[in-house]
Amino acid sequence: DPEDGAFDASEWLLERKGFLPVPILITEPAVGYGAGLGLLFFRESIGEMAKRGRRGSQVTPPDIYGVAAAGTDNGTRFGGAGALVTFLDDTWRYKGAVGRASVNLDFYGLGGGNLKLGYNLDGWLSSQKLSRRLGDGDNWIAARWVYLDLTSSFDSLQDPAVLPPHSTVRRSSGAGLSLEHDSRDNIFTPSRGWLGALEGLFYSPDIGSDETFQIYRAYGYAYLPYERFVLGLRADDRAGRGDVPFYQLPYIDLRGVPAVRYQGENAGVVEVELRWNVTPRWALIGFGGAGRTWGERTDFANAQTITTVGAGFRYLVARRLGLYAGVDIAWGPEDTAFYIQVGSAWR
Repeated sequence: DPEDGAFDASEWLLERKGFLPVPILITEPAVGYGAGLGLLFFRESIGEMAKRGRRGSQVTPPDIYGVAAAGTDNGTRFGGAGALVTFLDDTWRYKGAVGRASVNLDFYGLGGGNLKLGYNLDGWLSSQKLSRRLGDGDNWIAARWVYLDLTSSFDSLQDPAVLPPHSTVRRSSGAGLSLEHDSRDNIFTPSRGWLGALEGLFYSPDIGSDETFQIYRAYGYAYLPYERFVLGLRADDRAGRGDVPFYQLPYIDLRGVPAVRYQGENAGVVEVELRWNVTPRWALIGFGGAGRTWGERTDFANAQTITTVGAGFRYLVARRLGLYAGVDIAWGPEDTAFYIQVGSAWR
């Protein structure tokens, strides 16, 4: 960086276009350690898009197309292709991906008890989203379609009868709408502003689903700066209604908790994160969170509270983009896990 002489990727990321190889490093406890490779194609550079001006609080992102493949040490494999495209002066945005996966996971029952049923999901996944900006501000309305065609198989030594009724469907097809607000100053590592959304997906045989069910989500992330500190606040609530497949049930999503470890008809989490910018380049992170799952069997008041704490560090890898990267270590009820972070941990 010509400003301070430190290592910095701003010029390379802002001014280049074409193909960008991206290494994928996986440390998710639910599937084990793994690696892969992505190849992204930037039709225009980020700098070229920035020169066109901005709409709302953020610079218009460039059009990006990509393919990726990865695997982990528990036998999980996946590959796919996707795109992020903006058009009509950033009035519309499209984001979509299609992939093939074979994923090995464990089901612990509703509430995440002592049950442990190993299973594999193998098949195709698709997520398509089209967003429309409302006016010239930071509010969006979006239409989304999710399609899953997955075959589920179980550990031969265990009995899958413990699964919820109607939950081993093959095809899930759901469409719905969302309302979103995004006034963050940066889509990579925000320091002020907030992101929030309300969304619902409705699965029905009328659009190709084997069963009828609904998935709802409401979430918000807020970022409050004070001198060299940034306080982040997160609340995230998800609900499933109807004959939800067991692998699509809401779950507690926190660093330090393996994915899908604690599932239920409802799942809610709160999390707080404090970033201390010790120097212009280096920052320290502290975070903690709590979550619950509840439903017909256990009401919210009697549900178990799952808590996590953690710490990490960040390096400002691209000053002009405000992009930090680093490592987090989190302690949960069963596991200690570490995560390689590029940008915000909240998605």
